[in-house]
Amino acid sequence: MKRWPQVVCAALLLCAIPANAHVGSPDVYADGQAGPYRLSIVVRPPLVIPGVAEIEVRAETAGIDRISITPVPLTGEAANHPPVPDSMERPSKDPQFFTGHLWIMAPGSWQIRFAASGSQGTGALSIPLPATAIETRKMTPGLGILLAALGLLLVLGMVGIVGAAAREAKLEPGAAVPEPNRRRALIAMAVALAFIAAAVVLGNRWWNSDAANYAGNIYKPLQITASLEPDNMLDLKLIDPGWVRQRRLDDFIPDHNHLMHLYLIRWPQMDVVFHLHPEPVATGEFNLALPSMPGGNYHLYADVVHASGFPETMVAAIELPQISGRPLAGDDAEGLAKPLEQNDNDLNVAAASARPAALLSSRTREQQFKLPNGYTMTWQMPDVLTPKTPVSFRFELLDPQGKPPSDMALYMGMPGHAAFVKTDGTVFAHIHPSGTMSMAAFMMANPHSPSNGVGMDTSSMPGMEIKDGLPNTVSFPYGFPSPGRYRIFVQMKHGSTVETGVFDADVPGLQ
Repeated sequence: MKRWPQVVCAALLLCAIPANAHVGSPDVYADGQAGPYRLSIVVRPPLVIPGVAEIEVRAETAGIDRISITPVPLTGEAANHPPVPDSMERPSKDPQFFTGHLWIMAPGSWQIRFAASGSQGTGALSIPLPATAIETRKMTPGLGILLAALGLLLVLGMVGIVGAAAREAKLEPGAAVPEPNRRRALIAMAVALAFIAAAVVLGNRWWNSDAANYAGNIYKPLQITASLEPDNMLDLKLIDPGWVRQRRLDDFIPDHNHLMHLYLIRWPQMDVVFHLHPEPVATGEFNLALPSMPGGNYHLYADVVHASGFPETMVAAIELPQISGRPLAGDDAEGLAKPLEQNDNDLNVAAASARPAALLSSRTREQQFKLPNGYTMTWQMPDVLTPKTPVSFRFELLDPQGKPPSDMALYMGMPGHAAFVKTDGTVFAHIHPSGTMSMAAFMMANPHSPSNGVGMDTSSMPGMEIKDGLPNTVSFPYGFPSPGRYRIFVQMKHGSTVETGVFDADVPGLQ
């Protein structure tokens, strides 16, 4: 009975609504350069396909006269034949805010091409958009009652028209209706009613069949099972529950040089996190020699990208004993924080313990995370956090002397990585400085971008401020999908050390 909270949390996680590359976070947030213009982009994909994607753009560079948007498949021959672009509108007096919408007609990997023009010339940028139907729209009871009443009125009207035609169509105006005509009218009305009833029954069967076919196309994410094998080997088996016949388990492409990115988070405390990279050993199977880690119930989030550019996140849960395993190596990283159950007031007090702690400054709206080696990571918090609002989450790393480290390094080709996780398990989003999309898909959409070398061209890297060498700051564009409490895991690198900062955010509901 003591483990029932873990079981409940795992059930919540496994039942969370999927959103392609993330869990419970369907909107795409991106920062990028369209030539000389810096754009902050939000794409809200349709929940049903075909459907309309809503798009917002904040121009961070002045002088833009026009932005056009075009939906194009990410791969295939159709990617070479884009439709006529649509122009975005300025819905307010703000000259740097644009909105638009596009029809997405089929599920799969898409890209939205942005073309900007203005006083500094022209530029283009493509943002990947994994599009799937993730729900069916149900009719509201009020609308159902209204449509049923109107349908009944139409049926009665049609039957009445047939009866009137059979009874009086051949009579002179004002003539009395003979009895044979009345009988003929009754028979005609009965036949018409039977015909309409049959049409309604057959139409209902067709509707139900079509709805069932559509429901069969609702996105079903890849599933994954995790088991601990001898020698501390974590075995991950992928299962395709069926969605589209074209989906495969052996077509994954590297994203930041890894076929899979795996986050393990101890639950429900959320006080231990590992960012690891399993290797494939067979079709649909990955293995990983676990590092040393404390025991407990862990939630697993595994990111992969298909050859089409379509990303997926799989979720699972596993109970692990204390592991005495290998040391961390390469791009692997870990982080420790205070358990989530601790009183929130503890966040306002400087902890004397050597254990990492998040500290909230009420004067500067900063949240500081003390790392075990004396380094500090700081989150420059926005004044207000609201759901579905794009925010640039900025983090800074300082050495034990409170200065920028002189040996800042890229972590897997980028200045940092972040994972936004809701404490009830319904949201997981792996974010890069360029946005929420996978970098593999972004590179496919922008093959000629100067930052296509896995972000190695730091002069155009989103989220970076270049001065001398690599900066000690990183920014992530994101918007919380729903109210609630979130824990944010941020990873930055200096020298050969990957630091993991842990921060908490409370997002109130809209008033």
